[in-house]
Amino acid sequence: MKKHIYIPLLLLGLTLSVHAQQVVPIAKSDVLSKVSENNTSIKISEQDFNAAKADYRQTNAVFLPNITASHTAMATTNPLMAFGSKLNQEILSSNDFNPALLNDPSQIENYATKFEIQQPLINLDGIYQRKAAKSKMEAMSLKTKRTQDYLAFEVDKAYMQLQLAYKAVDVLEKALEAANANKKLAEDSFKQGYLQRADVLNVEVRVTEVQNQLQTAKSNVQNASNYLSFLMNDDTYVVYMPSDELSIATFTLDDKKVSENRSDIKAMQLATNAYEAINKADKMAFLPRLNAFGSYELYDDQIFQGSANGYLFGAQLSWDIFQGSKRIGKAQKSKSEFEKSKLEYKQYVSKSNLELNKAKRAFIDADNKLKLTTLALQQSEESLRIRTNRFKEGLEKTSDLLIAETQYAQKQLEYYQTIFEYNYTQAYLQFLTKE
Repeated sequence: MKKHIYIPLLLLGLTLSVHAQQVVPIAKSDVLSKVSENNTSIKISEQDFNAAKADYRQTNAVFLPNITASHTAMATTNPLMAFGSKLNQEILSSNDFNPALLNDPSQIENYATKFEIQQPLINLDGIYQRKAAKSKMEAMSLKTKRTQDYLAFEVDKAYMQLQLAYKAVDVLEKALEAANANKKLAEDSFKQGYLQRADVLNVEVRVTEVQNQLQTAKSNVQNASNYLSFLMNDDTYVVYMPSDELSIATFTLDDKKVSENRSDIKAMQLATNAYEAINKADKMAFLPRLNAFGSYELYDDQIFQGSANGYLFGAQLSWDIFQGSKRIGKAQKSKSEFEKSKLEYKQYVSKSNLELNKAKRAFIDADNKLKLTTLALQQSEESLRIRTNRFKEGLEKTSDLLIAETQYAQKQLEYYQTIFEYNYTQAYLQFLTKE
């Protein structure tokens, strides 16, 4: 007996918690603003750009010097090291040339402070690596922009889905209201002997069907709201209500086409440029490098002192003539990656044009479908009005009324679904052709 009591109470609690959930009005402009500020995908894309920017900054080493400082403490009885340490400290005397002291010196302490500088002069492979890093950085910047464009399109779609979900709730609430009214008429007619019990049951079944559809529509409202919350990176997951209703957007197809200046296509081109620069850098690795170097040194037998000093500077021309087949293989690999990137760019542009042509046809289909569903909605509304009046006068079968009522609700839902598809294809076309 207790189980029979607990179950209704549990269902009542769940129902109250759903109804008590906060409903927040929101405009699409507000969603776009919050997505731009808080969306995780945009933040990830920005960090990818920052990483590419840091890689580019590392290539400054091609032009800027490398400067190091060190302090070394050492104690030794090694004959050569001991003699050299005294020489560096400028404390060498004639006694130190005694063969006995040269061969078996006492322990010598040496403290050396050294400042070194290395300055690249000609490193052609490094210059092309820098160009590759710059192309990659610019590509990541465009990728971030395309991510923002995509999320703006995704907000359009999600907001329209929320509008559509509310339209479905509105249609089904009115359908439920009409079904309940017909149910009351059917029950009154049954009591008066004008209808059979089976007719009343058919009406009750229709009421139950509409109730189930209405519950599904309300769930869709929550699903659409949750997706908007996800896009805005908002973990409160409230139920949102759009500030404006779903309506037909104005749009002209004109001569829409995919532009090579579209951010993602330009990013692909820059990626190809980066692979080309890497391939050139691998080829330039066969050439010699010219670097300058210099150092300033301080020596003493006391820590952090420098009674003796000296400097050194010069230039070095180095040439790695042969490293097995390592550089040859590396150059061949970068060449293949460059050729692959050109093919990928061509394929990407071709696929984008394919998507555009498909979207254009979808827009034309949606436009035609919208005209048909508008006409069908008007016809079904008029049919329901006539059958409802005839049913009230006892001139229409219950089954015919239910069919007309079902058709009208379906045509309303189809009409709003078609508006969604019509507006969605417009937004998608604008996304595909945006520069």
